[in-house]
Amino acid sequence: MPVTHSKVVQDALNYIETNLSEELSLDEIANAVGFSKFYFNRTFQSDIGMPVYDYIRKRRLANAASLLLSTDVSIIDIALTSCFESQEAFTRAFKSVYQIPPGRYRAAIKNLICGGFPMDNSAKIKEWLFTGTAPGKFEAGIDNKIYNTGTKSATLKSIADNLEVDEYATIMQQFNAKNFLGKRARFSGFVKTLEVDGRCGLWMRIDNFLGATLKLDNMQNRAITGTTEWNHYSCVLDIPKTSGVISIGVLLNGTWQVWLDNVTFQEVDHSIPTTDFTPDDVFPDYPKNLSFEE
Repeated sequence: MPVTHSKVVQDALNYIETNLSEELSLDEIANAVGFSKFYFNRTFQSDIGMPVYDYIRKRRLANAASLLLSTDVSIIDIALTSCFESQEAFTRAFKSVYQIPPGRYRAAIKNLICGGFPMDNSAKIKEWLFTGTAPGKFEAGIDNKIYNTGTKSATLKSIADNLEVDEYATIMQQFNAKNFLGKRARFSGFVKTLEVDGRCGLWMRIDNFLGATLKLDNMQNRAITGTTEWNHYSCVLDIPKTSGVISIGVLLNGTWQVWLDNVTFQEVDHSIPTTDFTPDDVFPDYPKNLSFEE
């Protein structure tokens, strides 16, 4: 199978996460994924929406913000761990993103989230729906201790031990397709998982106004499982001119927890391949064992 753009970017993001506290260069990352610096830099910026160094800087600052709230590590040590040459340089960079210096951030914010992330079934995520085949066996909410960049992420977590194979939950949105008719669109976001026993992933569905599904991608052929660090995933579909509603979300089928952050939905050109569910991905070409002798 040929290496796709998204596979190159995902491998690079894994490399960055593994080496976030080390000095990283564009040449080093491009070599790690086996592509030229020029090709990799262009592909990364196209998929992620920012240059490589900007992404690394934002991830380091988000990790630093998390350390400020969850540990008593000194600011200078956090600065050095985050690959800043001095506490002053770290403070300037941190303030540019979080609006206040790291010391004040720790003092002002830490007490607000003491005790971690309180999940309950009444938790709401503004503009997002929480549903599924068994929503009572899951919880959804905002996590202000684990995030890709910024200060928050959305999360979905199983809370029952007796999940059936077909039981799942999702956080999702629906919106009118009128601005994307006849176009190709990409729903993408950063996902992190913890001990997912089953599968999870982004999903995107296109329905007409009568409710019939025209296009679907639920990452069935590339599901995320186990424990993974932040990585970037996407669903790309052509939007038929008869489309009425676009649905997007993240799905958890099984245990245990998934986080979603920095979601985007945008038109893309036709050089970006679609990720539609197709029978060839799942089903064999011909029926098998028709004599029942195998």
